[in-house]
Amino acid sequence: MTALHLLWLPIVLSAVIVFVASSIIHMVSPWHKSDYPKLANEEALRAALRPLAIPPGDYMIPRPASRQDLGSPEFQNKMKEGPILMLTVVPNGPLGMGKSLGLWFLYSLVVGVFSAYVAGRALPVGSVYLHVFRFAGTAAFLCYSVALWQMSIWYHRGWGITIKATLDGLVYALLTAGTFGWLWPH
Repeated sequence: MTALHLLWLPIVLSAVIVFVASSIIHMVSPWHKSDYPKLANEEALRAALRPLAIPPGDYMIPRPASRQDLGSPEFQNKMKEGPILMLTVVPNGPLGMGKSLGLWFLYSLVVGVFSAYVAGRALPVGSVYLHVFRFAGTAAFLCYSVALWQMSIWYHRGWGITIKATLDGLVYALLTAGTFGWLWPH
């Protein structure tokens, strides 16, 4: 067993490396460019929604009032007529990236802590690189990737986006695993 406090350097450095890698993946490469296509009638939709002043939040349309409503002919008709939406409304104004980038870095630190915890409970000080890589990488992959699958399962997010995000998570997990293997205390 390796104490968590001995793993502070791989935790922090892996978060920095993942932050830089994710920035390159999302800002430099065209990998995610096609994730959210533009609607042909975007302006008409915006004009129709704007007067509703929908507050920021997550919405389901149509939304039954109760479980009993699910089977009602009225609700079933709404489902047949469509559209069926899972809608996220964000506040108006410029998309400030600072808060999101800060939260992403914090998330990467948390993934590093969980990776350190799993590897540290399983392995002693002085463990070989590949053993550390396996435990830290598996924990990081579970955090960065597998948790995303439920968005496609339950909320109908496109599987293409989820698969790309899973591959991104694999890259982040490999970088995390490599960092832990490299900096594991001896």
